[in-house]
Amino acid sequence: MTDRRILATMAAASLLITQWACGGGIAPAPATRMAAEAPADLVLMNGRVVTVDSTMPVAEAVAIRGDRIVAVGTSAEMDALVGAATRVLDLEGRLAIPGFIEGHGHFTGLGEARLNLDLTTARSWDDIVAMVRDAAAEAEPGEWILGRGWHQEKWDRVPPGAVEGVPTHHTLSAVSPENPVLLTHASGHAAFANARALELGGIDRNYVSRPGGETVRDANGDPTGLLRENDDEPVVAALSRSRQGMTAAERDARFHRVVELAGQESLSKGVTTFHDAGAAFGTIERYRRMAEEGTLPVRIHAMVRRATNEEMARRLPEVRVVGAGNHFLTVRAIKRQVDGALGSHGAWLLEPYADMPSSTGLVLEPLEDIERTAELALQHGYQLNTHAIGDRANREILDLYERVFERTPGSQADVRWRIEHAQHLHPSDIPRFAELGVIASMQGVHATSDAPWVPKRLGEERAHNGAYRWQDLWQSGAIVTNGTDAPVEDVDPIASFWATVTRRLPDGGVFDPDQRLTREQALRSYTINGAYAGFEEDLKGSITPGKLADIVVLSKDIMTVPESEIRDARVVYTILGGRLVYDAGVRAP
Repeated sequence: MTDRRILATMAAASLLITQWACGGGIAPAPATRMAAEAPADLVLMNGRVVTVDSTMPVAEAVAIRGDRIVAVGTSAEMDALVGAATRVLDLEGRLAIPGFIEGHGHFTGLGEARLNLDLTTARSWDDIVAMVRDAAAEAEPGEWILGRGWHQEKWDRVPPGAVEGVPTHHTLSAVSPENPVLLTHASGHAAFANARALELGGIDRNYVSRPGGETVRDANGDPTGLLRENDDEPVVAALSRSRQGMTAAERDARFHRVVELAGQESLSKGVTTFHDAGAAFGTIERYRRMAEEGTLPVRIHAMVRRATNEEMARRLPEVRVVGAGNHFLTVRAIKRQVDGALGSHGAWLLEPYADMPSSTGLVLEPLEDIERTAELALQHGYQLNTHAIGDRANREILDLYERVFERTPGSQADVRWRIEHAQHLHPSDIPRFAELGVIASMQGVHATSDAPWVPKRLGEERAHNGAYRWQDLWQSGAIVTNGTDAPVEDVDPIASFWATVTRRLPDGGVFDPDQRLTREQALRSYTINGAYAGFEEDLKGSITPGKLADIVVLSKDIMTVPESEIRDARVVYTILGGRLVYDAGVRAP
């Protein structure tokens, strides 16, 4: 070995030992420590590395060996770990941060959305009818036409003959008489069906709504096509029946395509871990096969969903897994849902809706059923994550968690139960998250998407006293995470980060500026807090020696650029487990 290489390896070993001794995260496994003097496989040089690690908050360079970070420091120090086979990425001054953790999304839903009509750009009902007309012209007779992303509050006008602000199905049915059409609301908590889909679902003037569902009707008592919450289930069942002729190979191929599309979208936006907020046992089985084969495109933290308590009592032990496929799949959480969404008048409120005084929302799943799930979660070592949007829903779930904890002394310790969304809270319930150790799994981008119409639903006082209380929760000591609820919103973390730190609306106004998070808080909500919410803070969430090498490089420094430039930042590189899995091809001029 040359004198230069001896000095280099000594410097590298000294650097690593210093970092471990200073507490920069968990120490690497013995094999990593023994190989400390070996060259790195990948080195990121000449950047601004924001580590989310208090022992070394900012650095210039990172060295990676295999799927782990082995050193963090200056570019000169990392040069000691560059060997003949080391790949060096010159960051050219760009920002490197831990990989984003999508704290609440729907992974297969994201992939499915790429196969269906994208209705998020529609600015009127006429736009949607035109999109369906064009799709029907290309479809075979009887073929289903699916779409997602419409929101009546984002249209530039109320359609003629609308009922509760939403049209009747007749214009849609006229352009698609031979094709069933099902268009999911942006929130995922309502759907719109044409005449053919209503017929296949058996929904007519004699149809009786399911518990937790509502079929909107016109003055004659006929369904308008709008199906709230659980009332879309008969139409979804009809869609499922139409796919029964698919072979097992065709189903698997379609599933893999959905996962591939979701993975591509996530990685291109810098998402390296995805908390999948609701996966059926069949989906989990497919995820596990892909994890073991090494074909999952991102790390998935899956929550068990769409199973009865009886099914869960039988199957929870067998499906529980932590870190399968080299930390690509973890299944140790259950998802339940107590209410719907505010936009579709499904959120469960303490007081009636300001724009629908006859309603306080919908209860989708009985509280006693959720309480039984809570007992099963404790019994089998599962985290319980409950969707609650309205202030009544949040209070009821906090009460339920508290009852279960009181019945089982010691159970509250480190179970990390969550409330998904936690959007609208009574002020007296805000401190209870920290007191009970309940994580507020929130989505920053929802605040700015919803803010223009939230006062219409809640009234000004409730909207400003209890909606999206990010900073209040943070200051109370609660753990707050971030995400997008994709495909409800674009999975892009930068858009949600921007919304979290600015709460700026399209008209230039700011929605309750006192609830903005700092940039440092917002980054933690998308990294280390997300890791904590998945019991993985020892593995990810910061750029620390010994942790998984999940890193994102951005075109702009979102921690320092003017507020107006944050949204212009784009992902340049996504590194997952030490592998460069996305390269935007952006180079300095």
